[in-house]
Amino acid sequence: MNYTKKVRVIITDDHQIIIDGIRSILEGEEFIEITGEANNGRQALDLLSLTGADIVLLDLEMPVMNGIETARLIKKGFPQVHIIILSMYLEKGLINKLIEMGADGYLLKNSDKSDLLAAIKKVMAGGKYFSSDITIALADKSASSAIHVSDAPHGFDLTEREVEILKYIAEGFSNKEIGEKLFISHRTVDTHRTNLMKKIGVNNIAGLIRFAIKNGFLT
Repeated sequence: MNYTKKVRVIITDDHQIIIDGIRSILEGEEFIEITGEANNGRQALDLLSLTGADIVLLDLEMPVMNGIETARLIKKGFPQVHIIILSMYLEKGLINKLIEMGADGYLLKNSDKSDLLAAIKKVMAGGKYFSSDITIALADKSASSAIHVSDAPHGFDLTEREVEILKYIAEGFSNKEIGEKLFISHRTVDTHRTNLMKKIGVNNIAGLIRFAIKNGFLT
């Protein structure tokens, strides 16, 4: 494919070593211009407002604003921008959720240079791109059955409000947005989120999202 102008890319990851590695791969490509790098989703959105971009390379597990929430807000505020997820999570439910949100590509972080460049070219041509491992996971028909909360190990006794908040978190809504929907303060939402993590036994948003998907809280 011949490009009349360079493809503008923002790299988003909370590990600088990952950003540096991706930058070293892309800087040698004449058709790519790296317009910025971000360590969380909020920075990525700020960069989009300032510099614009054609593609955002997006990690999922980040502080301040995670990749799920960021993907939703990018598609809401910058629908023309393509999103390629770079993650270590190989879970069918999570991948499908991101596709529903509008992700244009999904690569594992151990993908090679050719995969990354192929993904950029494919999404810029209007297509979708998934690495071979992702394609295999999506094609797998043997999805494990959902575990209902009542059947889960002791400690997963979630209240009705906690279930509401868990669903909104998994949909990518921020504490402030969840608070507005439920008519409670964002600090109260944060307290519920902390309690959810303790009950479920996870220590980040990605863990809550995986739990929500595996246990049938999202359709």
